Amino acid sequence: MANRDALRAFQSRLASRLQAARTTGVAATWLAVEAGEGKYLFPLGHAGEIFPWTPPQPVPYTQAWFLGVANLRGGLYGVVQLSAFATGVPGALAATEAARIQSRLVAFNELLEVNCALLVDRLAGLRGAEAFTASEPPGAEAPAWHGHLFTDAAGERWQEVNLQALSQQPQFLSIGA
Repeated sequence: MANRDALRAFQSRLASRLQAARTTGVAATWLAVEAGEGKYLFPLGHAGEIFPWTPPQPVPYTQAWFLGVANLRGGLYGVVQLSAFATGVPGALAATEAARIQSRLVAFNELLEVNCALLVDRLAGLRGAEAFTASEPPGAEAPAWHGHLFTDAAGERWQEVNLQALSQQPQFLSIGA
């Protein structure tokens, strides 16, 4: 009997939270990350599971930004260093233990059907549109996977990354050197 009461109470709390979410709207839209000197926003619908830093197995004759493959929760994922891919400049991996502890692998959502994880230096939390004071559409010369460029109240600029578009870019899919 106690289990039924607990289940009913749980269902009631869940129903009230769902109703509150419908009326107030979803606050978080992006996962904010930092990689190298850049600050990036991943749409929550495109981002998948977040893993702690796992050293990948190197793959010979690949681009400098492709770090190798890693076993993440039983799945084989290609690991891409986001800062190196975005800038075209090979970046050094975090040298200190403290920096490595903050590094994360952000997998693409399973719906995108790409077994890939992006190495980021630090997670910066969740962000909604209300966290930004201005936005500009991508420029004509911006890569196809760039979304809007947002500016927050502190003047920091955050580049939206369309992971779905990124996962379909020939440059991203061509890891061979």
